[in-house]
Amino acid sequence: MAREESIAERVDRLELPFNEFGVDPYGISKKHLALASSVMAFLYRYYFRVRCYGIEHVPKRGRAMLVGNHSGGYAVDGAMVVTSMFLEMDPPRLAQGMAEKFLNKFPIASLWTSRTGQFTGLPEHAHRLLEDDRLLMVFPEGARGTAKLFRERYSLVDFGTGFIRLALQTRTPIVPVGILGGGTAVPTVANLYKLGRLFGVPYIPVTPYLLPLPLPAPVELHYGEPLTFTGTGDEDDDVITGYVEQVKSSIAGLIERGRELRHRRRES
Repeated sequence: MAREESIAERVDRLELPFNEFGVDPYGISKKHLALASSVMAFLYRYYFRVRCYGIEHVPKRGRAMLVGNHSGGYAVDGAMVVTSMFLEMDPPRLAQGMAEKFLNKFPIASLWTSRTGQFTGLPEHAHRLLEDDRLLMVFPEGARGTAKLFRERYSLVDFGTGFIRLALQTRTPIVPVGILGGGTAVPTVANLYKLGRLFGVPYIPVTPYLLPLPLPAPVELHYGEPLTFTGTGDEDDDVITGYVEQVKSSIAGLIERGRELRHRRRES
């Protein structure tokens, strides 16, 4: 931050239409944002010691879509992207993600995700957010991304295509994000899918120390130059797939650049 501000001050500077009760039209609450952001800011600064590069590529205002890679058992990476938008941007922005549907089964998780702007991943929710010029965070790998094993942490699995059609329909620029460290923070060696289903989640990650608790591994966020595509969203699948591959290639390049930067730092 340019100057040391309290979390409450940064919440007040969010350019969202809060009413006199501190709630916006989506039900996002200033009180919940301040509490959640205080915890996330501590993790961001002192536990994961996040390094953020290319933040200037994210528009200060207006609709945009942050599209990144997933890894690490669960969404440590997504939480750090949201926190980077809140702490590093001036004015601060609220990145709003499309949460996995299973979170709605857990009352506390469902309440806190909605009160902090993270909504169930339905196309109509995403479309409305972008039409309202919000900042949308998307992980096209979905749960397949967080299920990557430690040895696969820098790889990319297949991307869904819905985010491209949405970007075209809403005329939204895509900011690619290469994320390093999520797969090291939660070094998954196996996933228990049957046990996960018993608890109502896609899987339960297993680490070398058994419990899927995150390690204090450094996380890096690399934001790339915005990508814009022309079309209506009704294009043939081969056209959409070509756009998806361009985004995927950009993210892969950011990951590789981040790995090279880490290597040079270790050598110096």
